[in-house]
Parts: sequence; structure tokens; C-alpha cells
Amino acid sequence: MAWKGYQKGWVALLVASALLAGCGANTANTQEAPANQPSSAVESASGGQGDSAANAGKNEEAAEEQTTRVVTDQFGEVEIPVHPKRVSALYREDYLVALGVTPIVQYYNPMWGKQDYLELEVPLFDVTGSIEAMLVSEPDLIIAAGEVDAAAYELYSKVAPTYRLPDDVLADTRTTLKVIADLLGIPGKAEQVLKDYESRISEVKTKVQASLGDEKLVVLRMNVVDQSINIFGMNNTFVGQILYKDLGLKAPAYAETMTEGNVVLSQEVIPELDADHIIMLPSNGTWEDEDNAKALKAMLASPLWKSVPAVKNGHVYQVERSYWQTGAITANFKKMDELLKLLVE
Repeated sequence: MAWKGYQKGWVALLVASALLAGCGANTANTQEAPANQPSSAVESASGGQGDSAANAGKNEEAAEEQTTRVVTDQFGEVEIPVHPKRVSALYREDYLVALGVTPIVQYYNPMWGKQDYLELEVPLFDVTGSIEAMLVSEPDLIIAAGEVDAAAYELYSKVAPTYRLPDDVLADTRTTLKVIADLLGIPGKAEQVLKDYESRISEVKTKVQASLGDEKLVVLRMNVVDQSINIFGMNNTFVGQILYKDLGLKAPAYAETMTEGNVVLSQEVIPELDADHIIMLPSNGTWEDEDNAKALKAMLASPLWKSVPAVKNGHVYQVERSYWQTGAITANFKKMDELLKLLVE
């Protein structure tokens, strides 16, 4: 499919028809889906010997072949630019930033906000609304993730070539970075970023392990609507890989045996939560918000929570939520910086 020939009005008509049929842009959730590096193949040009006109056609096909290629994503094959210039990667902007690429729009949800830590100065794309803002931004590649199902994928694909990251790719930070870098035509940049990443992990691991020893650390999230508490387990894509696998920190027994990424922590389990350190984030807003501050104060004053070693010893650390709710590269660098300040320095 030659994307250069698309006319905006025709695309808008297709999108409007899809929306009227009830196929709207999905609201992106903040839980990364569990998701092998997709295969890619440059489309081979066909042709043969012939007169000058045939040869001219063959040359045109070769020129076209150099500007696009075919890759395989979660839903099948898709033709994408070899070197895309205007890229959208909703809620995966972190990887673009790590690779030195500025996205054309940034994920935004009115109920949750955006990833402020990225400090992007680009238009916001409201994932709860229509995709008109995406049309205006004229992407030449859209990178989608687990929150985009087949119906939403079809809709995005009417705007620009859309690559849905496979589920097994999304489960691993390094693989996700490599795949996105390959899609952008800059695979070498990923290797450079990962070299720095591994070096930082090695440095932080040595310091944090020396400071904590066998003490256990867990990440909790306070849901501000009902003040329930979510516990993030070893398999959580936000923190499981970086904290427990890469940095080798120890988790409380309950978090260690969880099969889910996160669950609501029942009151009965709290006295058995043998956590020596708690990273605490709010589901929305900041800890400076009055309701969040009150809810946390009430929690820490509860007799149940006072029985937890981390609460008893004042080792509950209030953190900014947006980079603790993604397992992406830039966010993980910030987590490591914060762990050093909280646990070592």
C-alpha cells in the first residue's frame, strides 16, 4: 500500500465512518501487557528483462522498495517507512526519548494525566476521545501496544502505518527498546543506550545491595478513589524486572509468590507483609494533594499497618507515580536514581 497517496479528506471520511460504527480509540491502560521480537523482511522487487518502459517501471519499484519495508507485528504484516520521521508511540514515548527521538504527540488521559517526567513539549493526544488530533499531526508511523485491540488497530491503520508491538515483546524492557529502534531505522542507537543502561544497573545494584542486605522491598499503590492498596509482584512489568531481576532486590514472601502483576492487598494480609521498605505511589495526582496526603496519613496510623516493619521503622517512601508506573528505559533510570537517594545516600 502506498501511503504517500493518501488524501486527508478520504482518510478522515474512513475514520468518521469507523467511529460512527462504534469503533473508537481505546482508552489506553497503564498496565503493560505481557508481550519475541517480531520478524521483518524487506519486500523483494519483482521484475524481468524488457523494453525501456519495463525497465523504468522496475527502477521505480526499486526506488519505492528503498523507502518502505514489511514487518510482522501482533496482527500480521504491515508496510512501514524505512526511516519514519513523524512517529507516535502512545504511552511508549519513553523509549523514543531514550533513543533521542521526539514523538509528535504524547499520551494523555483526563483521569490519569500524562508522563510528566518526560518533559515533552508536544501536543497531547487524549486516548479517551477521537483520533482527529492524530490526523492533524500527520504521523508516518504509529507504534501501538497492548491496549490496542484488533478494532482499534484497524482504525489507527487508516491514519498511518501502524505497528502493534507483540505481547511477548512488551514483557521485556530491553527487547521493547530494540524493536522500537529497529522500527525507527536506528538499531545501533539501541545498543548504545543499552550499554549505558547495563552499566548503570551494575553500579546501582552494588550500592543498593550493600545498603539493604537481606532486607525486603515492595512497591504499593494507593488507589485514591476508594483508598484500597495495590501490591506490585515479581511479575509486574513496571517494577518486577528492574527491582528484583536486574538489581537483585528481595521481595516480601507475598509479592514473591504472586502470579499476577498486581492485586489489591486484603486487610488480612497486611500483618503478614514482611516488608522492610515500602515504595508508595498514588494512583492519581501527587502526595501534595490534600486527599492523598490524608489517606496516607490515615493508613500509616492504622494498627494493622503499624505492624509492618517498614511502617514501624519509618521506611515508607512517597514517590512520583508516573515513572513508577512504566517499565521503560528513561523511567528505570529515574527509579535507580531515586533508590540511591532513598536507600543509600
